[in-house]
Amino acid sequence: MKLYNLKNYCEQVNFLQAVKMGLGKNQGLFFPVDLPIIPKKQLKQIIEMDFLSRSVKILSMLIGSEISISDLEKYVRQAFSFPGPNIVPVTKNISCCELFHGPTLAFKDFGARFMAQIISHLNIENNIITILTATSGDTGAAVARAFYEYKNVRVVILYPKGKISTLQEALFCTLGKNITTIAIDGSFDECQALVKQAFNDHQLRHDTGLNSANSINISRLLAQICYFFEAYALISKEQRKKLVIAVPCGNFGNLTAGLLAKSMGLPIQSFIAATNANDTVPRFLKTGKWKPYDCISTISNAMDISRPNNWPRVEELFSRKKWKLTTLGFGSVSDAITEQTLLKLQNIGYTSEPHAAVAYQLLQNQLKEDEFGLFLGTAHPSKFKNVIDNILNINIPLPETLKAPSELPILSHYMKPNFKKLKHFLTSE
Repeated sequence: MKLYNLKNYCEQVNFLQAVKMGLGKNQGLFFPVDLPIIPKKQLKQIIEMDFLSRSVKILSMLIGSEISISDLEKYVRQAFSFPGPNIVPVTKNISCCELFHGPTLAFKDFGARFMAQIISHLNIENNIITILTATSGDTGAAVARAFYEYKNVRVVILYPKGKISTLQEALFCTLGKNITTIAIDGSFDECQALVKQAFNDHQLRHDTGLNSANSINISRLLAQICYFFEAYALISKEQRKKLVIAVPCGNFGNLTAGLLAKSMGLPIQSFIAATNANDTVPRFLKTGKWKPYDCISTISNAMDISRPNNWPRVEELFSRKKWKLTTLGFGSVSDAITEQTLLKLQNIGYTSEPHAAVAYQLLQNQLKEDEFGLFLGTAHPSKFKNVIDNILNINIPLPETLKAPSELPILSHYMKPNFKKLKHFLTSE
């Protein structure tokens, strides 16, 4: 698999190099040179496969011969060793595609665990690797759990202090050992900026064996393509005819993966990019002007991102495929409407959480009568217990996955958003 740097087309690397580097020169994202298209006859056969076998097939088409089929199958089976996507009907023509049945109850488990397998494959010499990543809520836990107790892998996770749920925090800030967490006194965008600065420091990258586990890393993105194929396989042939998928968007990695699945031939009619009040992309699609505002804290906190990293990949894909951005559905939802939507969903028998509610609201508004809609359930409602209990006036039970960590002390360090301090921390630990 060949990939090129979106900021420097002359810089080309293979898949394993891209995974190891994370970002290219000038903090450029890597993007595939070739976009494979599955012939319709083969697509029918692939759809009939089971989730794991299909995922191996899809990833082998993308990655090529860099990883043997036997190794790839082993990595996929180890990474996706938990219940896959689950389709739950909500209304007559709308269902939720639940992606939160993994070990950290979030869709990020798919990408993070696959990346951990690839990093392990790469690190045959057992060199010290530092995984530096920023999280707005769910990435931190997925990455921490995926790499927990990995030999010679040190994980450092930055998150905005006080701006993720207490249960999200408990899932990854109570582990210790090779997992280090830093609460940054600022927004997720500031956390993300620190990660980018670190990757721009060549000496630091060399000295610490720096890598990133955000959705900027191509391995995470490719793994996420697999569950879009599974979602399609799980719905009826009638529902597949005019399928619209609403994606809760923060860093836009999930939407990028879905669009890549469509580019491979998966017949998804259209997507809706759903954001909360951090509406940089909806405003851009409406006005043509890219104007990020300061990040706003909302109840759908994992989407509190005003400078989404993966948007350049979306634009590149639309350009390469000669698709028009005007075909992409979009919209933003306020906290007040999100709360109303959660109540509406509860009243029709489905307990959701704020991120999925944002996607459902826009899907319901934009879906046509002859279409079928899926909205992605990206995290288990119990991860936002305080918010959900308060809005819905219920006492949502905590799964053991959340209950045990919630009783442990938080082990985080605290830091202002200062790169010099972060660099000193990374090199002195």
